Amino acid sequence: MAALLTPAAAADALATALRGGLDPEHCPPRSAIAVPGGGELLLMPAASGAYAGVKIAGVAPGNTARGLPRITGSYLLLDGPTLRPLALLDGAALTALRTPAVSALALRHLAPWGRPLRLVLFGSGPQARGHLDAILAVRELAEVVVVGRDPERAEALAAYARGRGPAARTGRPEEVAGADLVVCCTTAREPLFDGRLVRADAVVVAVGSHEPTARETDTALVRRSAVYVESRAAALREAGDLLVPEAEGAFGAGRITGTLADLVTGRLPGGGERGGEERGGRERGCPQLFKSVGMAWEDLVVAVALYEAAAV
Repeated sequence: MAALLTPAAAADALATALRGGLDPEHCPPRSAIAVPGGGELLLMPAASGAYAGVKIAGVAPGNTARGLPRITGSYLLLDGPTLRPLALLDGAALTALRTPAVSALALRHLAPWGRPLRLVLFGSGPQARGHLDAILAVRELAEVVVVGRDPERAEALAAYARGRGPAARTGRPEEVAGADLVVCCTTAREPLFDGRLVRADAVVVAVGSHEPTARETDTALVRRSAVYVESRAAALREAGDLLVPEAEGAFGAGRITGTLADLVTGRLPGGGERGGEERGGRERGCPQLFKSVGMAWEDLVVAVALYEAAAV
């Protein structure tokens, strides 16, 4: 997949779909089925244009101790008019490509331009590495600070980052106080850092959870941030980062600033890929938080882009 489609090209495909009128608010919800032993089976169907598809993904938290991937699965891509199977893709690899691409697309519109940025990256697994690659495709980084539970894996990711160009090292959660970008790619169920430490001009991306009771960011950050999501309906159904503050009375649906489609299509003031600090002349007086839960339309768009790239 990496040879067929870069993270930047995947982000381009997502942007093209949104500009073409795809509406994430109409995307079918994710179905989740508990599996004996502590796992979860996820079914994510979608249809758009000439294609349809479904991802069958497994989330097996116990696999880490077994030396196996935590995320498993397959993606079946279908011809839309006939529903004839066209391709079977590795679902875990597809997720590892599309999730960073979604984040990169949001950062094209939210992250500052014109200077190298300091990134604090939470996590040391495949998503963290994929996000590092995707961010480097859309912004220049001056430094990467990796914060992970496993020191060896965190150092390995920092070494990988150094090999990509920027200075990189492992660090502590409180170092978000000096970050331009904070990206969370973990399995955490509780906040990773104190949101009061995040600078007013920083951008935070959280992708690790799609459960209403799990979150990577705290209420303090959500309360003081401009909040962007892939879809209002999906976020208010699955995003614990927003639903926990809502239960505490600190957040509501009306507090969502905009969606990814709003950013991409320019429906928000200051939208467009030359966003960043100036945002169309509008001052940024608070952090920008992009909360992603992962959606079936994204899998379909990236799967189609991979299929069409392979056919060239």
